[in-house]
Amino acid sequence: MEVEAAHLERTISDESTASAKENDARIHAFTPEQQKKIIRRIDYRLVLTLGCLYCVSLMDRTNLGIAVVAGMAVDLKLVGYRYSIITLVFFITYVLLQPPATVVLRKVGPRVFLPTITILWGVTMICFGFLTNYEQMLGLRLVLGIFEAGFFPGCAYLLSCWYPRYDLQKRNAVFYLIGSMSSAFSGILAFGFSHLAGHGNLGPAYGQHYAKTKTAPAGIKPGIAGWRWIFILQGVITVVVAVIGAFTICDFPDKAAKKTRSCALPFLNAEEAAFVVARIEQDRHDAIPEPFRLGHYLKQACDSKIWGFAWLFGLTTTCTYAIAYFLPIILNEGMGFSVGASQCLIAPPYVFAALWMYACAVLGDKYHIRGPFIIFNALLGVLGLALLGFTKNAGVRYFGVFLATTSCNSNIPCVLTYQANNIRGQWKRALASATLVGAGGIGGIVGSTVFRSQDKPGYKPGMYATLLASALIVLITCALEFKFWRANKRAAAGGKVIEGLAGFRYTL
Repeated sequence: MEVEAAHLERTISDESTASAKENDARIHAFTPEQQKKIIRRIDYRLVLTLGCLYCVSLMDRTNLGIAVVAGMAVDLKLVGYRYSIITLVFFITYVLLQPPATVVLRKVGPRVFLPTITILWGVTMICFGFLTNYEQMLGLRLVLGIFEAGFFPGCAYLLSCWYPRYDLQKRNAVFYLIGSMSSAFSGILAFGFSHLAGHGNLGPAYGQHYAKTKTAPAGIKPGIAGWRWIFILQGVITVVVAVIGAFTICDFPDKAAKKTRSCALPFLNAEEAAFVVARIEQDRHDAIPEPFRLGHYLKQACDSKIWGFAWLFGLTTTCTYAIAYFLPIILNEGMGFSVGASQCLIAPPYVFAALWMYACAVLGDKYHIRGPFIIFNALLGVLGLALLGFTKNAGVRYFGVFLATTSCNSNIPCVLTYQANNIRGQWKRALASATLVGAGGIGGIVGSTVFRSQDKPGYKPGMYATLLASALIVLITCALEFKFWRANKRAAAGGKVIEGLAGFRYTL
C-alpha cells in the first residue's frame, strides 16, 4: 500500500510538473508588453461591458425611492407597508433562482445568457411606466426578480474566472464602480426625466373620456406622469445597453476563441485564449471546469467559509439597499430637503464612495490584503450611521451619509474578492457566487423593510438594524481571518493541504 501511495504521489507530481511547463510555455509565448496588451483588451471588453450592464441593473433595481418622491406613492396609493412590500417581493424570485441561474450561465454561456436577461428586464422596466395600481406593481417586481436573478452572481463568477487572485479586486472595483455611478447619477437623471410630466401619450382615463365626449375631463391632466417617464426611459436605456452588450460580451476563457451562435464580436485567438487559461492554471489550477454533477455541486455547500462570505455580503447589502431605497426619502422627509434637492444630493456620496472603493482595490491587490479593508470599512459605516441617525444638525447628518454610503459600497468588491481569492474549483466558484449574491438578496429584503414610514423622520429601527449589520461584519471577518491564519500556518508546517492544492494559501 505504501509503495502504491508513493507511486501515485510521484505520478501526480510528474503530471503537475509537466502541466506547469506547458503553462509557462503558453505564457512566455508572448512578451511582457504583448501580455499587457492582451490583458488590457480583456479589461476593455469584459469589465467595461459587465460594468455598463450592471449600471443599468442597479439603476433599474433601485429607482423606486426616486419614483416615490416624484409622485408614484400618490398615484398608486402606496400607503402603510405597501412601499416596503413592493421593494421586498423583488428579492423572493431574485434569491430563489440564483443557484440554478449560475449553472445555466455556465452551460448556455454568458454571450447569450447575460444580454438576453438584460433585454427582458429592460422591457419589464418599460412596463412599470404603464401601471395603474399597486397589485400590478407587485407582479412586475416578481418578474423583474426572475430576470435579474442570474445577472450579478453571473458577473461575479465570470470575472473571477478571467483573472488571477491578485489582479481581481481592481476589476471587481471598476465593475461595481460603474454601477455605483448609476446610483450617483440616477437621481439627477430621474429628476430630468420627471420634468417630462405631461408629455407623451394621454393616460387611459383621459383617453376613455375623450373618446366618448371629445372634451378634456375636468381634474385629469393629459400626458404621462413624471414618475412614469423615469421607468419608461430608464427601461429604454437598459434595452439599448443590452443590445450593445450582446456584441461586446465575452465568454469564459476556455471558450473565448471558439465560435458560438451569438452576436458577440471576435475577441481572442486560440493562442491568446491559451495564455489566459495558463495564467489561471498557474495561479490556482481551476480554469477548466470539471463535468457537472449535481451531488458534487451541492456538496460544496458543506464548506463553512462559503456561508461566512455569504453572511458578509448579506450584511453589506442590507446597508447598501437600505441607503439606495430610502436615502431620497430620508433626505426629503427626514432632513427637510426639497424633492429636487433630495434626488440630486444622493450623487456626491456615491462619487466619493467610488474613489475610496478603487483606492481599496489598488492597495488590496498590491499588498494581497482583503480582510483588514473590510473591517475598516465596516467601522466607517458604524460611525457614519451613528451620525446620520442620532445627530440633529443637517450638515453633520449629511456627512454621515457620505461615510455610510462609502462604507457599504466599498465593501462590495472587497467581499467579492475576499471570497473569490479563497476558493478553488469551477462549480464551487459557481455555487459560492450564487450563495453569496443570494445572501445579498436577503440583505436586500432586510434593507427594504427596516426603514418604515411610521418611523419617520428619525427612522430609528432602520438605523439600529444597519448599525448592527456593520458591527456583525467586523466580527465575522475577524473570525474568518483567524480561521485562515490558522489554516495557512498548519499548511506551512506540512499539515492539511488547503483547497486540495499543495502550496495554496488563503488570502487574509
